[in-house]
Amino acid sequence: MFAAGGIAGPVGRAALVIGLVAAVFGMFAAISGTRNNDAKVMRLVPRFAVLAFVAALGAFAAMEWALITRDFSLDYVQRVGSRSTPALYNFTAIWSALEGSILLWLLTLAGLTMAIMFKYRSKLNDPMVGWAMATMFFVSVFFFLLTLGPSNPFVVGAPGVTDGPGPNPLLQNHILVVFHPPILYLGYVGMTVPFAFAIGALITGRLGEGWLLETRRWALISWGLLTFGIILGSWWSYEVLGWSGVWAWDPVENASLLPWLTGTAYIHSVLVQERRGMLRVWNLSLLVATFSLTILGTFLTRSGILNSVHAFSESDIGPFLLAFFAVIVIASVALIGWRGDQLRSPGTIDSPLSREGAFLANNVVFSVFAFVVLLGTVFPLIVEALQDRQLVVGEPFFDALSIPIGLTLLFLMAIAPVLPWRKASGELLSQRLFWPAWGGIAGLGLSILLGATGLNPLLTFGLGGFATGAALRQLVLATRRQGWRGLVGRANGGMVVHIGVIVLAVALAASNSFTRSQELSLEKGIPASFAGHTFELVGFTETDDDRKSSVSALISIDGGQAYAPAISKYKAMGMNIGTPSVKTSPIKDIYLTLEPPVRISSDAAKIKVFIKPMIMWLWIGGGLMALGTVLSAFPGKRRRPTDPTSAPVADEVTA
Repeated sequence: MFAAGGIAGPVGRAALVIGLVAAVFGMFAAISGTRNNDAKVMRLVPRFAVLAFVAALGAFAAMEWALITRDFSLDYVQRVGSRSTPALYNFTAIWSALEGSILLWLLTLAGLTMAIMFKYRSKLNDPMVGWAMATMFFVSVFFFLLTLGPSNPFVVGAPGVTDGPGPNPLLQNHILVVFHPPILYLGYVGMTVPFAFAIGALITGRLGEGWLLETRRWALISWGLLTFGIILGSWWSYEVLGWSGVWAWDPVENASLLPWLTGTAYIHSVLVQERRGMLRVWNLSLLVATFSLTILGTFLTRSGILNSVHAFSESDIGPFLLAFFAVIVIASVALIGWRGDQLRSPGTIDSPLSREGAFLANNVVFSVFAFVVLLGTVFPLIVEALQDRQLVVGEPFFDALSIPIGLTLLFLMAIAPVLPWRKASGELLSQRLFWPAWGGIAGLGLSILLGATGLNPLLTFGLGGFATGAALRQLVLATRRQGWRGLVGRANGGMVVHIGVIVLAVALAASNSFTRSQELSLEKGIPASFAGHTFELVGFTETDDDRKSSVSALISIDGGQAYAPAISKYKAMGMNIGTPSVKTSPIKDIYLTLEPPVRISSDAAKIKVFIKPMIMWLWIGGGLMALGTVLSAFPGKRRRPTDPTSAPVADEVTA
């Protein structure tokens, strides 16, 4: 039954039914046309892809219409909509809860399916493309079923409701809510494309290197979007949550990190397969793991089994996601096992001191990192399921294991770019490592001069200088040979990404190791000192509207500009939310939070001050990683696939 009050419900549900039918027919058309080599049937596949996308877009638009017009006949609008919510946050409310977030996932997936359909429409007679499209449609069918079943956003709500609480207050007090979730979803869902082509390669037996050419740009761009989404999420956490940190090893943060780790390993490992025809099983396994972990991450985020500031409320969606995860893993492993003989590499690693040896070590380290994060994330769930007791795996566990892993990765980043393929001589290594080694010495010496202490921070700064020297050496040589084109292509753009990672690692080490904090009780007009700075309460400001009431304390830092940490009470939910205020600079941030209770009449306030070194460089490092991804996506020097049996599928590829 649909409520008489609005058309969004009937229109949205009808769109989802049409989309499901289109995805099912598209899947069977792709399978039938590919198996029977029927060009007439294959010509129907693009039409089903377009229809599925239009249907998903229609459902998404219907829900946005319901939110914008405050159609409280729908249960979802009753839970996340509000007449007092500003238009911007009313628009973003669609991804503020479970059902709307799955709808966004579905829209992104349908858009990608249509995009690759048009990209390869002239190659629909190629069986690999046909099976890849069938896989994309199969995933689409699952998500259409979710939105029509346990995650239906168009369920009719209780009668007589005329207003709602609005989105979670944490999701309506910062502009990054507009960008972080959609960009993260683009990265998450984008990993479906290389996975689909991997399945196509396994089914057709086209296991040479040609299929990689079809997927490498999709994989790279998806990885870049996932990277940028994670960075924006860290920035959002820093700006909104009031704890002054950027990464807390929260289970839902870990859910986004897991596919990033395996995806990063794949981005590196695929170079070995293209160049030497090696690591085929590794690459297929990494793609399967990356896509599977996006589904597992969706389960962790949206099943309600985790306590997290990011997680959604408990729902019935968990068993469906787990079942789909199991199907993907079992089917993929079975296909890899079936093609085991054909996946044997034609070459072998001649020496550990070679580019391919370094990339293999890179795979191992990233895989260990992913296992550590996965273990720490799901172990409490396993204990609770088996023993009915709650266990918390916190930051000490993750820090103790991730720090040595991170240092190892920095070392590999320094060594790998200078290693040649096949084998390196001692003389060659000494020549190529000369300037990077001086970079490491300079980084270590500078950090000591600036007062850095502690083994882990000093190792990070020294290895960071070492790895930066290796990356700059590569870029200098490339630009000497090729001019500005020395900055594009995967190898050279990748060095820009490496520099961004190094900047981010150094900034993390500095901020985590040398943060200082102090709680100060301020009286109006009486300065207090901490860490070489003075803080003075200038006064208070109050605001009040239908949505929230806020109190801000105006705090002058060093006699200059006043900053305004605040506490806001969101009336519909009765929640008090703190909003920090930050004085930022390239050297350090001064991060202020207002501590409750606030008594304006007393002309006094209690604040907490955090001195955070080098935080700005986290965002600069993230920006460099994004820039490097863009540069890597431009075609550099082309390399033909080493296996001629797979070359026809890539003969027109410009990626």
